[in-house]
Amino acid sequence: MAREGIPFVGGAVFLSLACWLASDWIAPLTYATAAFGVLTAFVVFFFRDPERTPPPVPGAILSAGDGKVVSIERLDADDEYLEGPGIRVSVFLSVFNVHVNRIPMAGKVDFVDWRTGRFRVAFAREASKENQQSIIGISNGSSRLIVKQIVGIVARRIACYLSAGDEVSLGQRFGLIRFGSRVDLILPDGVDIRVGVGDRVRGGETVIGVCSPHV
Repeated sequence: MAREGIPFVGGAVFLSLACWLASDWIAPLTYATAAFGVLTAFVVFFFRDPERTPPPVPGAILSAGDGKVVSIERLDADDEYLEGPGIRVSVFLSVFNVHVNRIPMAGKVDFVDWRTGRFRVAFAREASKENQQSIIGISNGSSRLIVKQIVGIVARRIACYLSAGDEVSLGQRFGLIRFGSRVDLILPDGVDIRVGVGDRVRGGETVIGVCSPHV
């Protein structure tokens, strides 16, 4: 289970036990005990953190989160970090998806920025620019990319464990967004995209694209 879930599980378990112990004196608390039991099960389910094995694909860029690909869009404007145009692949995470985020490409963290913003629905096109988010730049000598953790209407808490200068490995856990969110990958122009809109992906396992050595 993701460490961010421990306080939530602990609180739900405490309330369940308290209601159960008090139900001998206050009968309606029996129903509250059942309700908090269901809540505990959901919290454990939401904060699950399964092991993932990156595929042995040379140059693979993996999904940073579980969910559904909602947009693949070419960005014609030059990006200062990518040093040219890019391709944005957006993955929407519902409350039923695993919310632990994983490193899409091994390398070095060049920067981690935090941007305040709005709380639009995470799958909206405008969310990538307008919503509250963390922005992470990763490079490995031959390529570079940007990862965005974006909040939605329900998700309003981002956990990011990274700092500039960190060395990261493919599929490594790097953060979590609570209760429905979106993860964007902004890739260099020329990356061979291997997914389509509507595809279901798994963080740390699904190949989003393959980067040739010269990209």
